[in-house]
Amino acid sequence: MDWTNMMWGVGFFGFFFALIAFGLAVFAFVFWILMLIDCVKRKFKNDTEKIIWVLVIILTYFIGALIYYFVIKRENKK
Repeated sequence: MDWTNMMWGVGFFGFFFALIAFGLAVFAFVFWILMLIDCVKRKFKNDTEKIIWVLVIILTYFIGALIYYFVIKRENKK
C-alpha cells in the first residue's frame, strides 16, 4: 500500500469537503443578511413585532432567518 497516494486522496477529499463547507457558510451568511435587511425594512403591525423578529434573526442566526423566511416573507408572496 502506497501511503503517499492514499494521503493525497484524503487531502483532496478534505479540500473538496472544506470548499463545499465554505460555500455553504457563505450562502448561510448572505441569506442571514438578506433576511435581516428585509425584516428591518418591512412594515409590521407594531414596532414590538419588528424588534422581536430582528432579535430572533440575530440571536439564532441561520435558523432564525429560515423561520422568518417561511413565516413572514414567503407568506406575503402568496
